[in-house]
Amino acid sequence: MTRVIVGGPAFAGFAIDEPAASVRLLLPTDGRLTVPEWAGNEFLLPDGERPLIRTFTPRRFDPQTFELALDIVHHDGGVASDWVAAASLGDEVAVSGPGRGYTIEADASEYLLIGDETAIPAICQLLEHLPDVPITVHIEIRHDDARVDLHRTVEEHWHVLAKGAVHGPSVVPLGGRMDFSDGARVWAAGEAQAMQRLRKVLFTERGLSRDVATVRGYWKHRSA
Repeated sequence: MTRVIVGGPAFAGFAIDEPAASVRLLLPTDGRLTVPEWAGNEFLLPDGERPLIRTFTPRRFDPQTFELALDIVHHDGGVASDWVAAASLGDEVAVSGPGRGYTIEADASEYLLIGDETAIPAICQLLEHLPDVPITVHIEIRHDDARVDLHRTVEEHWHVLAKGAVHGPSVVPLGGRMDFSDGARVWAAGEAQAMQRLRKVLFTERGLSRDVATVRGYWKHRSA
């Protein structure tokens, strides 16, 4: 994971009202940054091609310096990963957002946070805002060195995937094993298919109300 700082006077008035929100990052195409136009149901470049847009968690924003921090996970062959590897000071990108965040319920009895590497920035941000209640964190990672300091005393579990394994085997079954107290809340994000399986466990098999669990797909395995 690499922390990238983007900034400039265009960020005047930018604000992040809720944790675990999102921003869209428009990347250069063929070395040039071209702002696309809205074509009714998608953004398109003047030549009709789809622009390179990726969505990230706005980790931290400084309204004094107009600087936005983004923590970007490296995926082999990923457009954003390739851009980060080659980026240098002064390169241009465009940002839109922020998108929806997570509304924290202060009267929740406990929180369960589930994710993979891509969810680490959002989980860290949530931990900065959650109330003083029991919190359990489960994060699935490909390499042991992906562990980070969560900067809060919680019950944390790091699950290292077996080599070549697809995301999900550690965190998906959690939905079926965990005991949820009245007033418990669940937040989960990660690989899209893994999160789809987790939704099935939580909502179909366990019968959890969708009001108490938020599950988001952040990326798709083997999909650019």
